[in-house]
Amino acid sequence: MTVSDDPLRVGVLGYRFMGEAHSNALARLPMFFPDAPAVERHTLVGRDEEALAAAADRLGFARTATDWEAAIDDVDVFYNLGPNHLHAEPSIAALESDTPVLCEKPLARTLDEAEGMRDAAADTDAVAACAFNYRFVPAIRYAKRLIDDGELGDIRQVRGRYLQDWLADPDEPWSWRNDEELAGSGALGDLGAHTVDLARFLVGDRAGEVTRVSGQLRTFTDERPLDDDDGTRAVTVDDAYSAQVAYENGATGTFEASRVTEGHKNDHSIAVHGTDGSVTFSLERLNELEVLTGDDRGYETVLVTDQDDPYVDHWWPPGHVLGWEHTFVHENYEFLSAVAEGREFSPSFADAYEVQRVLDAVERSDERGEWVTLDR
Repeated sequence: MTVSDDPLRVGVLGYRFMGEAHSNALARLPMFFPDAPAVERHTLVGRDEEALAAAADRLGFARTATDWEAAIDDVDVFYNLGPNHLHAEPSIAALESDTPVLCEKPLARTLDEAEGMRDAAADTDAVAACAFNYRFVPAIRYAKRLIDDGELGDIRQVRGRYLQDWLADPDEPWSWRNDEELAGSGALGDLGAHTVDLARFLVGDRAGEVTRVSGQLRTFTDERPLDDDDGTRAVTVDDAYSAQVAYENGATGTFEASRVTEGHKNDHSIAVHGTDGSVTFSLERLNELEVLTGDDRGYETVLVTDQDDPYVDHWWPPGHVLGWEHTFVHENYEFLSAVAEGREFSPSFADAYEVQRVLDAVERSDERGEWVTLDR
């Protein structure tokens, strides 16, 4: 694909949660990232024409379409923000037409689908990105710099958890996220994918890839009421998972996620421990990083809002905090810049495939009741 100096025409499949997050990011780019490529919010894709028209007006899109195949032909960049069962086919079709793609996580429902998406990306020069937005938190970038610079020494342990409570109430209505055919998995793919990717981003260069996995999945509510009060429908995915992992360098990891953990709205935390220090991050305090290095006797809380901290110079005066929505602005800036400049972007479909391999191994471990080795 050849990109001109004209604004990049962006097509977006999906206009609810992630559609709103990315549309907001696209609107913010020219205000705070003046060196970002110019974009046009061109086509919004969905099924319900009335709701779609209202969303397009609210989110700033010039056109709407109910056929994603036709939309791909009319845009320069395709954002696939639909439910998980819609990730593979539209993304592959876009890549086969050499149209860059940003696909929400998890990459796919299954490892086979993820492999097909990875292979489609390998067969084109178009950028294929998976939207793991937590890589773009300034404090996470700060932590990665410390780890890459060897400030923590050799990596020994990684701990990650992602806790939510929106399904803690058994009367919470059924949605596509409760269905294996539509979602692939539950807390494992929805939340665990973020943790596995974030750990890979932080320690992959020093600890290597995950080599073995022992996992457990659990469903606590077997069926949920339908929104229209017309009976119930079975829940066919996990409510929570936990896993132990082993890395190539001998480090160990523990991961867990739950959508039924009372008192936790969006609690994503990760800790990395090495021979010379540790770092701990929590999304609930996303401007802060707990750091212990060298001869320190305890953790120091570092407020990552200085002018020379990652991305901070684009926003407010030093000390003014950023929020969750800003991660999408950073992500869109990096992705669209890669598209405009014809360079690689990470996390790519290949990166997301490696995440999917770990998720798949956790599921297989739960089924077998034993450790599963990931072949390399």
